Amino acid sequence: MADYDEPIWLRPERAATGRPAVRSRPEITAAALAVADRGGLDAVSMRNVAEELGTGAASLYRYVSGRDDLLDLMVDATAAGVELPQPTGDLVGDLVAVGEGLHGVMARHEWLPELVLTRPSLGPNGVAVLDHVLGLLADRPGDGRAKLEVYALLNAVVATFAMNERAAGIRAQHAAVYLGHVAASGEHPRIAELLGDLAVPTGSAEERRTAALARLLSGLVG
Repeated sequence: MADYDEPIWLRPERAATGRPAVRSRPEITAAALAVADRGGLDAVSMRNVAEELGTGAASLYRYVSGRDDLLDLMVDATAAGVELPQPTGDLVGDLVAVGEGLHGVMARHEWLPELVLTRPSLGPNGVAVLDHVLGLLADRPGDGRAKLEVYALLNAVVATFAMNERAAGIRAQHAAVYLGHVAASGEHPRIAELLGDLAVPTGSAEERRTAALARLLSGLVG
């Protein structure tokens, strides 16, 4: 049996034996993305992706070893859509711009933040984003590990923002109702103060997100 501990990008794109290839990994990846965008991560299976392509699930195993490969390919494919503006010399601002590029992709693929947080994957497109961030950090103190942590934390924080923004609405209303009840008891004055602060308009979700990213990144990069 083949050893699939090796990243999919280091394996041949298709099996060397058998009938001539009629599919490609990009085609299979596009089908998997379409399935996920319609039905979420739970819908992503070899069977469903094969149906999207109009073929049988067994035929896909010539190109990918299973669902884990599909997920890795999907995550990396989305990284190709991350906008990477030219550096301006403002390190924090440039990193925030990368974060906004990541957020834009996560907004288009609502299933993506969960994968970013639970099974980060790094393929050719992801490497391009990482290399851009390392370029921004090139003149900053710290070794490669510290710079990789900046990249990882940026991804994780943006994914958390994306998930929280989608969860806004009824869940936020439930939390506000309960916090109001707690504040009214008079036993938690800090909660009451928090609610007062939250009642003050502070701009759009984008403005709050970029401001929070700027504060976080300022601390990370000094």
